[in-house]
Amino acid sequence: MPLSIDAADRVAVVLVEALPYIRRFRGKTIVVKFGGNAMVDAQLKHSFARDIVLMKLVGMNPVVVHGGGPQIGQLLARLGIESRFVDGQRVTDAATMDVVEMVLGGLVNKEIVNLINSHGGQAVGITGKDAAAIRARKLTPQSTGDAESLPEEIIDLGHVGEVEAIDTALIDLLSGRDFIPVLAPIGVGADGATYNINADTVAGKLAVAMKAEKLMLLTNTTGVLDGGGKLIPRMDAATVQALIADGTVHGGMLPKVHCALDAVAGGVGSAHIVDGRVEHAVLLEVFTDSGVGTLIAGALDGVWPAS
Repeated sequence: MPLSIDAADRVAVVLVEALPYIRRFRGKTIVVKFGGNAMVDAQLKHSFARDIVLMKLVGMNPVVVHGGGPQIGQLLARLGIESRFVDGQRVTDAATMDVVEMVLGGLVNKEIVNLINSHGGQAVGITGKDAAAIRARKLTPQSTGDAESLPEEIIDLGHVGEVEAIDTALIDLLSGRDFIPVLAPIGVGADGATYNINADTVAGKLAVAMKAEKLMLLTNTTGVLDGGGKLIPRMDAATVQALIADGTVHGGMLPKVHCALDAVAGGVGSAHIVDGRVEHAVLLEVFTDSGVGTLIAGALDGVWPAS
């Protein structure tokens, strides 16, 4: 059925708006952290996969890093293994790490690969253990309690790690051969031990290591909000630091904002905290002036291409 005149006009407007972005970001690497509602809602999952395929088709090099906390929790519950968290970090003993690796490196990773491939892409799933892409070290044990009222307790998080180094050789090879890498955030220590690492952290470190043009973090929020609860669409690093200092940015948004700031400081062109509850959020953030989240850059000059 042919498009109506109004619909055709809208399509033309969208394409004209997208053209300078396509031109500017052709050949550039964009690291996308896939998580939140976008990972569990069927419609949003397909929307995300189509976005990634389209990015590749117009000449960009998307690299996907994914989480999987809810899926890990569900399987642990089915197996009768209790989930315990300290400051948002899952306490991960050897048995739990087996489940984490099974879910992240197997079930979740291969589902994302299959989704992308079903929409015409060529995705390849890997973990940070493949080619020792992510060298990890054990996260320092966490302390709990209040020195004034509660005794301090040192909690060993087990197989929870942090990034020590990233070797991008395998990911570069896949991207250069027109594959779409899909990376599970599992690293390997110098002693051969396996570590579960926060997916936002991995995405940020990978973006820096690959000299990416953009880092995109999909979330379950509209983005960074000002003191009145209104979305801030664009900020430079100095403004972000000021909002952290005065308490405007707080709580669960703080780790994502720090991840974005670290990426920008490390040479990534811009970082985006994107509302993953919106269909085609990735395309809207990359290809339109308004976007669907908050863009953070070292300086805002030159972030948008000339029409």
